[in-house]
Amino acid sequence: MNIKRAKQEIKDTVKAYLLKDSYGAYEIPAIRQRPILLLGAPGIGKTQIMEQIARECGIGLVSYTITHHTRQSAIGLPFILEKEFAGEKKTVTEYTMSEIIASVYEKMEKTGLKEGLLFIDEINCVSETLAPAMLQFLQCKTFGTHRVPEGWIIVAAGNPPEYNKSVREFDVVTMDRVRRIQVEPDFEVWKEYGISVEIHPAILSYLNIRPSHFYQMENTVDGWQFATPRGWEDLSRMLKVCEKIEKTADREVIVQYLQHERIAGDFANYLELYYRYQKDYEIEAILQGTIREVMLKKLAHASFDERLSVVSLLLSGCKAGFREGQLQKRFVEGLFGKMKEARGLLTGEYRSNPSSWEVLEQLYQENEALRERQREAELLTREQERERVRLSETLHAYKMELQKASPKGGEEALELLRGLFAKERSAYEERKARNASYLENAFDFLELAFGDSQEMAVFVTELNSDPAAVAFLEDYSCERYDRYNQRLLFEQGDREILGEIDELLK
Repeated sequence: MNIKRAKQEIKDTVKAYLLKDSYGAYEIPAIRQRPILLLGAPGIGKTQIMEQIARECGIGLVSYTITHHTRQSAIGLPFILEKEFAGEKKTVTEYTMSEIIASVYEKMEKTGLKEGLLFIDEINCVSETLAPAMLQFLQCKTFGTHRVPEGWIIVAAGNPPEYNKSVREFDVVTMDRVRRIQVEPDFEVWKEYGISVEIHPAILSYLNIRPSHFYQMENTVDGWQFATPRGWEDLSRMLKVCEKIEKTADREVIVQYLQHERIAGDFANYLELYYRYQKDYEIEAILQGTIREVMLKKLAHASFDERLSVVSLLLSGCKAGFREGQLQKRFVEGLFGKMKEARGLLTGEYRSNPSSWEVLEQLYQENEALRERQREAELLTREQERERVRLSETLHAYKMELQKASPKGGEEALELLRGLFAKERSAYEERKARNASYLENAFDFLELAFGDSQEMAVFVTELNSDPAAVAFLEDYSCERYDRYNQRLLFEQGDREILGEIDELLK
């Protein structure tokens, strides 16, 4: 299965394993909660989805790469203990708590989360001395003499033997005690993820044209040549930083991430052209409504790859605006919630008559406390934490405005807050209007350059795959988008019907 389905399977497992009966006991006893074993080629996202699952389910996560551990750190150190049996004192060997089990308890203590995921990576690559402990861990949920706490679900991951000489095959007895999930690379699924985390548009554009380059793993006479989803995502981050520091990411940089000579060279050439098209076709000017005849003539004689690159650049400009608009919308909604709280505290029947700026200080402190708790529990994405920080900064700024104005009474303070909030609301409306203009200008250019063509179909299809674009189009009525999208849906329906007829005639 692909990584998206694997993620959903694990989320469903979390829901099932953590379900309790009316007496507070787990519906599936811990001993019957089979560990999940993810098997798949390196770099396809097995480790990354664990962080996403923990955040989305609101549970803890403890991760270990088991190859970094010795037998002692995994199961604990032995010590001599005196015990009494049948009236006689005997010395016995006990073990200190496993470092891994101790980390689970530390996570519970630190975050207050009593349930979570214990993720063990590269579990089938352990040393010979540690292998029996790993089998015991999967079968009995213990390291040494210490059991994994109830409410903590075991997920392990490993690579197939063809990619790692250290892989050990598990016996039938062990495999019969786990839930085995085989994960395969899937570009369309990764592309959906890539849009959500803002993978560099040049990468998405390139892989749309050459999807077979998304994942390659070749064993050559010179060793392994590979390109993986992990490599593409890390390269994306580097490309964005290179743009900020005005550095060119050439082939020598790219091959450090895409360790496949042919793919790295091909993408380096494409990236150079991508930047050139951005400048030559004056993409920003097009989005602002300036369309020059010379550009249309040039595009009419361009190759298909070049035409798709221009479409991708227009999409990138529109999508960036849509995403900014959604961020502003979420911020305004969050701030509106805080303003409602402020109104209740300033004018409510049970208020303790605080100064207006003290109300804002209280809301600021509450937001910061919540952010800190969620950050400690690792329940915030990078984007969500930035939203929390922005909200705190705004509340602090409002507090300073109230201190400076010294309003007389709650109503006067509220009037000042309404004025401040109106500016944020206005910024959102301006962003929305700019996004509408960009989209209409993009359609103007595409109609003049391509008409109702394959390029237009690509543009509309890519809009449909972007959550921020879909959200914008739910609020903004774009006649041309509706028309082309409707036609696209009809064509897809026709193809599906024809495909079904072909199947029946075989």
